[in-house]
Amino acid sequence: YFVLLLCIFLLEILAGVLAYIYYQQLNEELKQTLRETMVQKYKQKDQHHVTRAVDTLQQEFKCCGSNSSSDWAESAWIRSSEAKGRMVPDSCCKTPTEGCGHRDHPSNIYKVEGGCITKLENFILDHLKIIGAVGIGIACVQIIGMVFTCCLYRSLKAEPY
Repeated sequence: YFVLLLCIFLLEILAGVLAYIYYQQLNEELKQTLRETMVQKYKQKDQHHVTRAVDTLQQEFKCCGSNSSSDWAESAWIRSSEAKGRMVPDSCCKTPTEGCGHRDHPSNIYKVEGGCITKLENFILDHLKIIGAVGIGIACVQIIGMVFTCCLYRSLKAEPY
């Protein structure tokens, strides 16, 4: 039982170290992918799930665009006739209504420094702290389990039945 707990504990430590090492790489990939998704897939045919996800992201985090609201100028949808002259999607608006994306003035849309990617990074970091704290708590319980296993083993070895 002790060996099993020790193996699980070592695997958890390895997973934590790898997560820390690859976090920066994942962060860069997230930035690139989010921007590409917003520019290329928003409001495109058969991409309704992407559109809903981007709209929810912008409304929940009160942001507009991946890095800034100017990212939307490169969007395939904004440049198409379907946008009807909008400068940003309606989900960028502080009070989203049909056609509110025609004006990209700061009084109308969320002009957040760093765009949605900064807000998303902060959200992930905040939740990583919680996950880390839970992980440390579980590790402590496992260490206590290993100590009790050793104590039980010594007790059984000292007093055979």
